[in-house]
Amino acid sequence: MPSTANFSERLESLREAIRSADHIIIGAGSGLSTAAGLDYAGEDFRREFAPWIERYGFTDLYSSGFYPFQTKEEYWACWAKHIWFCRYRIGALPLYVQLRKLFPQAFVVTTNVDGQFELAGFEVDNLFATQGDYAFFQPVSGTPKMLVGNREWVYKVLPLVKDCRIPSDMLPTMPDGSEAALNLRVDETFVEDFRWHRQARRYTDFVHHASQGNLLLLEFGIGYNTPGIIRLPFEQMAQRYPHTTLVRFNRDNPEPYIEALPRFITFSEDIATVLDQL
Repeated sequence: MPSTANFSERLESLREAIRSADHIIIGAGSGLSTAAGLDYAGEDFRREFAPWIERYGFTDLYSSGFYPFQTKEEYWACWAKHIWFCRYRIGALPLYVQLRKLFPQAFVVTTNVDGQFELAGFEVDNLFATQGDYAFFQPVSGTPKMLVGNREWVYKVLPLVKDCRIPSDMLPTMPDGSEAALNLRVDETFVEDFRWHRQARRYTDFVHHASQGNLLLLEFGIGYNTPGIIRLPFEQMAQRYPHTTLVRFNRDNPEPYIEALPRFITFSEDIATVLDQL
């Protein structure tokens, strides 16, 4: 089904792909959370980060993560707010809940670190978050390969933020007292603990099994920031496995890198609008 087909034709092709699918894999990037309402530059951001916007000139939450703070107290004050804003503040967003209702048995692979699939009720055994999770600290050195939850620290430290700083004795540490970092993939120190490797194996096994039948790949909001994790592998699967359909939801970059994919449907329309029609 070419992307030039009208909306109703593409929607009916999607319905048929869902009806005939033996297995479904959801691949998700930041565009899905944006469509769901997690706005990194909108009214919520401007309200919650007003002191940081005034002091540092932040224009959006994403770029604030790269700001060269002069002190660790400033760095962690901002990140405590950042973690709370993205991971703990809002619970499951309706669009993710809708996905869970539509595709409860799907396996999910995502580059998102906001935990929305888990919050929406997707089975954790069928969820592979490749780039980490805002909810965890790891050793800053990358060893040992362990993670600890940070929810208690976030809620304890936020009331103590003053002048965009936290007290020095509230800097986060690991259980052994060593310096902590967020479990986000930024360099070679990113911790892939036993759970990460377990889910990576489960994903690989699921793909191998699903490729033998009618496989439906639903790709949401993945651009060219890290295309080698989900976007290009999904196209390769759609090309390699004879009974595989790739459905791409992408407003700005719907086009495939691999030409002439045999079963390929694209939607540049609003994701929520499409799902409502299902």
